[in-house]
Amino acid sequence: MSDPADKAAALALMPVSRETQARLEAYVDLLLQWQAVTNLVAPSTLPTLWTRHIADSLQLLDLAPNAKTFADLGSGGGFPGIVLACVLADRPGARIDLVERNAKKAAFLREALRITGGAGEVHHRDIVDYVDSRTAPVDCVTARALAPLHQLLGFAEPLVRNGAKALFLKGQDVESELTEATKYWTIKSALHPSRTGGDGCVVEVTGIVRRNIAATGGAR
Repeated sequence: MSDPADKAAALALMPVSRETQARLEAYVDLLLQWQAVTNLVAPSTLPTLWTRHIADSLQLLDLAPNAKTFADLGSGGGFPGIVLACVLADRPGARIDLVERNAKKAAFLREALRITGGAGEVHHRDIVDYVDSRTAPVDCVTARALAPLHQLLGFAEPLVRNGAKALFLKGQDVESELTEATKYWTIKSALHPSRTGGDGCVVEVTGIVRRNIAATGGAR
């Protein structure tokens, strides 16, 4: 069971509709059931699941208030993808693609969408395959705890070139990751301090240009 005080703190920080709250509660219950047999989140973060994971994911929506189509790369245990899907269910025409190559995690994501009624679709495939086959533009591409920034930029570049905004949740090493990324990419970006506190931030990227084709080979 999640901590009621932690849940209250998260929802005070990032308020949602009653319907969305019910979806998120169903998602958290399912995650805790699956966590017993499949490692979806770090066990040490379970006592602060709502503030550490749910609220952290919800903050992305304020940075893309008009976005309707999302792509979440490496969705894993559903952060931020399932959280966003729970909110997007209240927005007519909104939808998120959840891209996950791990079969067990993809199965969990499908079940999470089923029991929450979240507005999303699971794509059980490699990120590069998904991005390369995506012909329709997306409004926003997201990722959390997936890869170093220079690799994320490589994954997202085709989507951003096609009009998407990228929002990447990053921790305290973001400055060093940005420094490394500039070896490979010229980017138009902004840093937003995490609304959940700590040293985290959201890297908002609206432009990505390849600097050195040979050097970025490992990025994708």
